Amino acid sequence: MALFVLGDPHLSLGASKPMDIFPGWNDYVDRLEKNWRKLITPQDTIVLAGDISWAMRLTDTRKDFAFLQQLPGQKIIMKGNHDYWWSTANKMNAYLKAEGFDTLHILHNNSYSVEGYAICGTRGWLFDVGEPHDEKVMNREIGRLRMSLQAAEPGLEKLVFLHYPPVYTGTSAPEIVATLKEFGIKTCFYGHLHGNAIRFAVQGEVDGIRYKLVSADGLRFCPYRIN
Repeated sequence: MALFVLGDPHLSLGASKPMDIFPGWNDYVDRLEKNWRKLITPQDTIVLAGDISWAMRLTDTRKDFAFLQQLPGQKIIMKGNHDYWWSTANKMNAYLKAEGFDTLHILHNNSYSVEGYAICGTRGWLFDVGEPHDEKVMNREIGRLRMSLQAAEPGLEKLVFLHYPPVYTGTSAPEIVATLKEFGIKTCFYGHLHGNAIRFAVQGEVDGIRYKLVSADGLRFCPYRIN
């Protein structure tokens, strides 16, 4: 049993927002499925770090979620900046149950114990916090991250998954980095960056924390194995 991660699949099987128009995203769904099936077994788990589906409403995710459901492994899904369908945990869990999507699990103010790790995380927020709204959202995301970390099973190494990068070339989100350090986090995975922005991603160890970009195109649509 292994643990994998991949961010930003940007599925649009039920919406008219194909990603194929962007460089490097040609046939991305087929490429992702091929790589996924080559690597992941039904006994494995994969964290999908945000921007799961272009659907606007929860019920519009049906085709995208059905695609994920039929792929092997358990999937832990979290919110990205384009997941406009995201609702309350109760509504999402009820929807997943009603549709029979029993391999999909919501990461929202909670934690999962997988392969000796505590899976924790939240969406995160932008670096250039300056407006009152931005500060409010950042504080809320910090609160959600703390709730997730506090929900971790004692004794397990905590792995943090974010959608927005907590660090970037020349800058960072200090509130998030401080929270990671407070809880002794050693490894943090994040997505969101695409195209030319990938070259500026911070990867490797910084002040005792190892960062890894896991956006789909950054991984060439190949899930990254953690253990």
